Amino acid sequence: MSLRFDVVRDAFKKHPIEVEPQKERPSAYFGKNVFNKQKMQQYLSAPVYAQMIDIMENGAVMDRSLADKVAEGMKKWAMEMGATHYTHWFHPLTDTTAEKHDAFIEFDGKGGVIEEFKGKLLAQQEPDASSFPSGGIRATFEARGYSAWDPTSPAFVMDDTLCIPTIFVSYTGEALDYKAPLLKAIHAVDKAAVDVCRYFDPKIKKVYSYLGWEQEYFLVDEGIFAARPDLLMTGRTLMGHGSAKDQQLEDHYFGAIPERVAAFMRELEVEALKLGIPVKTRHNEVAPNQFELAPMYEETNLACDHNMLVMTLMKKIARKHGFRCLLHEKPFAGVNGSGKHNNWSLGTDTGIGLMSPGKTQEGNLMFVTFIVNALAAVYRHNGLLKASIMSASNAHRLGANEAPPAIISSFLGSELTAVLDALENSSPDALLNLSGKSGKKMLDLPQIPELLIDNTDRNRTSPFAFTGNRFEFRAVGSEANCACAMIVINSIMAEQLLDFKKAVDARIAGGMDKNSALISEIQSLIKFCKPIRFDGNGYSDEWKAEAARRGLDCEPCPAKIFENYLTEDSLGMFTATGVMAEGEIRARNEIKLETYVKKIQIESRLLGDMAINHIVPAATKFQNSLVDNVYKMKDILGAEGLEISEKNIELIKKIACHVKAIEIGVSDMITVRRRANHLDGTAYDKALAYYEDVLPKMDAIRENIDALEEIVDDRLWPLPKYREILFLR
Repeated sequence: MSLRFDVVRDAFKKHPIEVEPQKERPSAYFGKNVFNKQKMQQYLSAPVYAQMIDIMENGAVMDRSLADKVAEGMKKWAMEMGATHYTHWFHPLTDTTAEKHDAFIEFDGKGGVIEEFKGKLLAQQEPDASSFPSGGIRATFEARGYSAWDPTSPAFVMDDTLCIPTIFVSYTGEALDYKAPLLKAIHAVDKAAVDVCRYFDPKIKKVYSYLGWEQEYFLVDEGIFAARPDLLMTGRTLMGHGSAKDQQLEDHYFGAIPERVAAFMRELEVEALKLGIPVKTRHNEVAPNQFELAPMYEETNLACDHNMLVMTLMKKIARKHGFRCLLHEKPFAGVNGSGKHNNWSLGTDTGIGLMSPGKTQEGNLMFVTFIVNALAAVYRHNGLLKASIMSASNAHRLGANEAPPAIISSFLGSELTAVLDALENSSPDALLNLSGKSGKKMLDLPQIPELLIDNTDRNRTSPFAFTGNRFEFRAVGSEANCACAMIVINSIMAEQLLDFKKAVDARIAGGMDKNSALISEIQSLIKFCKPIRFDGNGYSDEWKAEAARRGLDCEPCPAKIFENYLTEDSLGMFTATGVMAEGEIRARNEIKLETYVKKIQIESRLLGDMAINHIVPAATKFQNSLVDNVYKMKDILGAEGLEISEKNIELIKKIACHVKAIEIGVSDMITVRRRANHLDGTAYDKALAYYEDVLPKMDAIRENIDALEEIVDDRLWPLPKYREILFLR
């Protein structure tokens, strides 16, 4: 009997986890482990607290003397929370987080130590930058990099460590992380949006970018996870025939949460709430063993930090409950993959949701202004937006099992579509009339009726859908850093709003009144961005042909998709908005290409090893048992025995064919992989070679392995099967 059966048997054993119930209400311990405004007010003097609020809310400049005072109060609070160390916590270009822990100790000059934490340690650190991806910005021997405190994201205590959210830049100032350009993109869209908002309300002084992410994930038993080298090393199954039952009965979605999973979820929620992460929703997702967690909306920078924290907590807490948490976008073939839906919106400091219908006709005109500008931005940069969410892992998910296709389009719903169509086809003058005793021009827009939040249907095949008061970017991958997509969304929106204001101001300078200028420019944009609007089935072949006719980016190859970062339009947009310099953009593109190659390379090497050392021996052993049976039947029954063994003889031939195909396939795969590795060209050339040459070989090998899984004696198969991975509780 194979090791697999011991693993599966043990996985069926219960894993009783005692989770002490929280006697307090969530409101009592929410933010307990966070140095938030309440803690700042308690541990900082009134003048220092006031200065910090000014920095956090208004972008005031911080000086080092203030950092010393904040550091003292922060240290006192952290030590009372049991912290003995501190770290600068940042987001390098790896889709993970990074941290280096230092103790709160310095020599006291008397042979002992004292606890110390100065402002210079809070404000800036110098971690080794050489081992983080830099895309050629820094050479390996140029190790210096700086992490700098981001006071807009509060510090928190995790275990025994005070974690300080920071940006991470090179010695020469280029961003080596996601947070630095994200903060610049948020600032850019704030400034551009405020200028447009003042056409409608001069009192508006700030516009916030908001994000509500929905995190999908799988849980599998830890023992089975350890028995699958592919899950262990790549996060996905490189082989595996589909289970007879998977998600086709649609009985898992929103079903009763299994007891063990519910215990995991409860502990995850408690720890998240202590860290100030406002988790709210939990439920079963579509695929077996797939689940979802979602918080309330937050300011985008903080939301990105919280998502990275949640992913860390999920992996950590899952192991306490006998699970492993899978965040790969497509860990299992044939069933739903996992996404991270990014619900994005903009709102003002006066409480207006710019993606929400207004209460007046003028409010609705402002709403339409921002919706149309968002559509125009997505249309102008649909290829770049796709590049922001593309990866080796997400490429397996997009376009399959309810995931959106790898073509960016936007669903609006029938009512908003009708509004835009009416505006497009009306005369600007017809939308204005004279009203009121003063003779002042007033808006009279029958084409913009009362709009209600959530009055639109949903389209699960739309990558960028309007869902009532925000756009839901559904193509983001589950293990990605939200910031990568949010940098692009906020940057392209900032550029579009800047261009919109220039165009409107030019119309006003040419003699138009403000409302006529606004409506005329909106009409031009509605016509311009019409190709991005699509409410139909994004999976259909007809849509692929139609999208190409409309000029949308339909490229499936990740290497070619990444090149959208380097187009003239993309480079111009990032530099004009001040989000990234050209060198930073090229570096990020290089990193995406290198990461793609490395991930496929690891999968290819592992697939070859598993095929030759796990699958072929098991198949050969079963084949030998069949051969032995045929010979024995012949010895006993003669020619009649051979006739009786005809089915076994056919199986022997099938196994031989599949084994031969696997062995040849692995050899060919190694050849093309080596050829790709030794190319003298760029990272793009290597990535393209892996996509065009290596991946097809991997697919062919898997096809033969999965065929063998249906043939070989179940007792001899060396790996846990889908039915065992996906249906354990």
